[in-house]
Amino acid sequence: METFITIATFDYIHQIEILKHRLDQEGLQYYFENEIMSSIAPMYSTALGGIKLKIHPNDTATVIAILQEMKYNNNLKIV
Repeated sequence: METFITIATFDYIHQIEILKHRLDQEGLQYYFENEIMSSIAPMYSTALGGIKLKIHPNDTATVIAILQEMKYNNNLKIV
């Protein structure tokens, strides 16, 4: 996983839940850095630099399309 790159950053754990299901549907390899710490202590998310979506570089175009589809790039907050 050392070749994985950060493609997006989120502030809160609830913002990534639907995205996880969408990435799983596509069969993509990914992980969220700082996810566990942010679920334990939500206010630490900012101090840690947010919850970072890490993906394999070969999946960049697919993930960007998913993010645009879900309008994460337009600051849509899922509540």
